[in-house]
Amino acid sequence: MRRPVRATRCWRFWRTGGKHTAMSDIRVKICGLREPGHVAAAVEAGARYVGFVFFPKSPRNVDVATAAALAAEVPPGVAKVALVVNADDALLDEITARVPLDMLQLHGGETPERVAEIRSRYGLPVMKAVGIAEAADLARIDDYAGVADQILVDAKPPKEAELPGGNGLAFDWRLLQGRHWTVPWMLAGGLTPENVALAAKLTGARQVDVSSGVESAPGEKDAERIAAFLKAAL
Repeated sequence: MRRPVRATRCWRFWRTGGKHTAMSDIRVKICGLREPGHVAAAVEAGARYVGFVFFPKSPRNVDVATAAALAAEVPPGVAKVALVVNADDALLDEITARVPLDMLQLHGGETPERVAEIRSRYGLPVMKAVGIAEAADLARIDDYAGVADQILVDAKPPKEAELPGGNGLAFDWRLLQGRHWTVPWMLAGGLTPENVALAAKLTGARQVDVSSGVESAPGEKDAERIAAFLKAAL
């Protein structure tokens, strides 16, 4: 296995939940980027994370060569995240060898054991997505808090959905009120420029993730909506 291409490493900052020198301590991730102009729009608007999707069923899917080119244009201090779904080692080997990354996001049915294995094998911080539909689902966050560097608290997809995320669905944000975990967490699921401020207020989230909420069509990012989302969140 080839060693991962290293990006600017500031992951200890995320692991400890430290403050960033920004005008707000809410950090925003724009996920599912496929075009250089939209990466630039996200960075210019103040995003602290940019995400690239490696999942063929997604309209936001990118190949490794495209992701490598996009990641190369991201300035230091903005985390480059690879989103994968139940990826095997062969795919992860290729992604980490060719794309300069700061984090891996696991958005499938990976077990806590698999999360720990990936984190150890690649030496990169790992964010694990956990789908939430009701209060009982929150217990799964504790299952991963001991092995992941961050948790993505997302809306649980419908049973018939082909995508594990990016469906534009929200869950009852009140389920998160007063909740605390031992690792940093990020709120996702149905966020838009119109509701992100309320979502952050209700949940206490200090990090938010958006994909479909800043698109004009599935997989087509909109620079104006990206800017509006960052303005509303920050």
